[in-house]
Amino acid sequence: MKTGVIYCGDCLVKLKEMESESIDLIYIDPPFNSNRNYSAPAKAIDQRHFVDKFDGVDAYIRYMKPRLKELYRVLKPTGSFYYHCDWHASHYVKVLLDSSGLFGYGNFQNEIAWCYRSGGASPRKRFSRKHDIILFYSKTGDYTFNGLREKSYNRGLKPYRFQGVRELQDEAGWYTEVGMKDYWEINMVGRTSRERLDYPTQKPEALLERIITASSNEGDIVLDAFCGSGTTPAAAKKLGRRWIAIDISPSACKLAAERLGRLRL
Repeated sequence: MKTGVIYCGDCLVKLKEMESESIDLIYIDPPFNSNRNYSAPAKAIDQRHFVDKFDGVDAYIRYMKPRLKELYRVLKPTGSFYYHCDWHASHYVKVLLDSSGLFGYGNFQNEIAWCYRSGGASPRKRFSRKHDIILFYSKTGDYTFNGLREKSYNRGLKPYRFQGVRELQDEAGWYTEVGMKDYWEINMVGRTSRERLDYPTQKPEALLERIITASSNEGDIVLDAFCGSGTTPAAAKKLGRRWIAIDISPSACKLAAERLGRLRL
């Protein structure tokens, strides 16, 4: 398949046309088995409703399994795979990905919690559900990973002055730089965000930029087989990666194409 192209159709069909072991990084944000109908304003896209309904979790896993097998096939031995999901099916998906014929238990690397703030009152009988899960697998033990760093603020925001420890200061206080942890606090695409396309389930570019930076290098090929509004190809393009995008919805493909056409580097 050519890169820099959005393919419209069922990813199972499109993936079968792709060469084996040709992709460096795969991220997917497929249906979550949420049993919901998502809607968007008519001015944003032609198709107002996005259905995420299956006849139970078994039906959902049966839908995903052949697509995951094809995604595994096209991934390079040095490649990485990120599956974006939430509590509805994350445990069942992990069991599937851990199985032989797919990535296997030994190639599981992280369960990343993407933590976000959003509206809605706290429920009375449980804690508010304010995070998604991203399951990170490699295909083999020899995979691309560019370790990222983050700020770890000192207690009291004051310097420790420990020997051999490099401390830095910003407007908030003193901190050290540590390896990035597996819970990420990244804002959702808000109502006033410049990124906002009024697309249901749109993910922020900062989230994809982090994944792409960590698990690929410039010139690598990034694939998103459920691309929606095009966040993955937009982030990949900005970071100098080649990309391939697939979505079954013609209106989503149209919106993603318009978004990428407006992108100026």
